Amino acid sequence: MMKQASEALEILFDLIRFDTTSRRSNLELIDYVRAFLERRDIPHDLTWNEDRSKANLFATLGEERAPGIVLSGHTDVVPVDGQEWSSDPFEPEVRNGRLYGRGSCDMKGFIAMCLAKADDILEADLPLPVHFAFSYDEEVGCIGVRGLLADLKKRAVLPKACIIGEPTDMSVIRAHKGMLFKRCTVHGRSAHSSLVHLGVNAVARAARAIAHIEDIGERIRREGPFDDQFDPPHTTLHCGVIHGGTANNIIPDRCQFDFEIRNLPDQPTLPLFEEVTAYTRELEREMHAVDETTGFEWQTLAEYPGMNTSPEEPVVDMVSRLLDDYRMPGKVSYGTEGGHFQAADIPTVICGPGSIEQAHKPDEFVELAQLDRCGAFIDALIRDMGPPGAP
Repeated sequence: MMKQASEALEILFDLIRFDTTSRRSNLELIDYVRAFLERRDIPHDLTWNEDRSKANLFATLGEERAPGIVLSGHTDVVPVDGQEWSSDPFEPEVRNGRLYGRGSCDMKGFIAMCLAKADDILEADLPLPVHFAFSYDEEVGCIGVRGLLADLKKRAVLPKACIIGEPTDMSVIRAHKGMLFKRCTVHGRSAHSSLVHLGVNAVARAARAIAHIEDIGERIRREGPFDDQFDPPHTTLHCGVIHGGTANNIIPDRCQFDFEIRNLPDQPTLPLFEEVTAYTRELEREMHAVDETTGFEWQTLAEYPGMNTSPEEPVVDMVSRLLDDYRMPGKVSYGTEGGHFQAADIPTVICGPGSIEQAHKPDEFVELAQLDRCGAFIDALIRDMGPPGAP
């Protein structure tokens, strides 16, 4: 077992054993982290959700009144429902140089390594602080971090940079797409299927709306705008769920579907959504000719901004230099809390252990070698933040 990984492994085992699936509370894990910090007299604050069943944690290791570096991660994980695992997803196992368990890669491995390095950070007596920011409900729309950042903005001094430890194989990511997740409920009018002129078919209108959404996506795929550093290199629209109808001889009076827009950081989602709703208003005119109470109802389920950190930002150069990785920093199509940090005027990069290809899958794992590299990176960060000439 590699040295860096062995120091964080015990903590990571504990973190994985907390079932912090987004639909559940994360407070057991937060209490564990609080006890860890309190044993070291590390000051920290919590921000809560509305019913106080979940909390973010923000801790400061060092001088609170100086701008420092945030090491950020989310505590929640995706469900294991319906997945076939070779072992208990909440009972971590090490096999062939890999640690298996839900959240091992996305992203409790990074959180565990941060905690494992806390004593080293404190002993270094750095002139600038290192902050830990651990959030809730990232997996369901980057919800929790908004409260954490709202509290952070009230402080006299903002951090000068943030490193989010999402799995990137310890490479530097400076941009990701944004996302708008909508649910549409189509209200029709029921009738016997032999009397179609008396009803308004909600399933049929939903199908037409979905087809239009697909048409918009196809247009963007052909015409752009494009950014070849993303895969795919354009904004995408996708419908993933639809429910409607009760029997074939009943005209359905209700249909519901979900769709998302994953947008390039520089292409706003609002004009695209307005293009969709302009089309559904045309459908409503047809529907109202039969029944004025019919129509389309929209609900926002999740939304987060894209991130597009300039390659000239010092944090991009710093992380690349400490990793000894001078390739062009990447861009990814999945989302993180990075867009929210950037919107709060905190320059941000994504860099963490493990591969996004393992995230959300059965038998999720992180390579112990990746944890070791993450630990070596934090060691290098500590040295870099220290006073000139420090060992």
